[in-house]
Amino acid sequence: MEKKYSVVIHPSLEIIEAIKLMKELLATEIGWFNSKNSIAHITICEFTIDNSQIDKFKQKLIKVCDSFTPFEVLLDRFGSYESGAFFIAPNEESKENLKPIMKKMQEALQLSNLKKSSDPHISIGRKLTPENLKIASQLFTTIAMDLSCKEIILREFDPVRKQFFVIDSIPFGSNPQPELIQGTLF
Repeated sequence: MEKKYSVVIHPSLEIIEAIKLMKELLATEIGWFNSKNSIAHITICEFTIDNSQIDKFKQKLIKVCDSFTPFEVLLDRFGSYESGAFFIAPNEESKENLKPIMKKMQEALQLSNLKKSSDPHISIGRKLTPENLKIASQLFTTIAMDLSCKEIILREFDPVRKQFFVIDSIPFGSNPQPELIQGTLF
């Protein structure tokens, strides 16, 4: 049976709780919105595969995660997209550290139906109207949070609850792999 999965980075429980409170505050101002009940995360990718294949893909993720070294991410600003998303963004240095990890994860999975994220962020709300985006940007003006990026989380979508749930965490192994260099024998 086909199931939907996602690969994400979770912040600490303290940050998850702080962002949950932010979402609740926004909901008191504008009512329900997309992503209101979603646990705070940075999306790397989403994909659909037959659930009998998940172990094969998990092994690919384990292999690539073994080469990553943990690092700190500073979340220091709010932003929005034209799509109506309001989010917390990392500073430029953190973003530049996250992007290669996201790209290597996406490449490792080698799936044609991969929904990729290329701009690391933590969504507060999605599909907000322009008026609700303005309210969000007035409610939340400054932020400074440190996120320890030391593992990825593999999640499965529950079609009944319409939420993803954690099925595994894969730690970074701090074992950088040497890049293969094509050489000549003679």
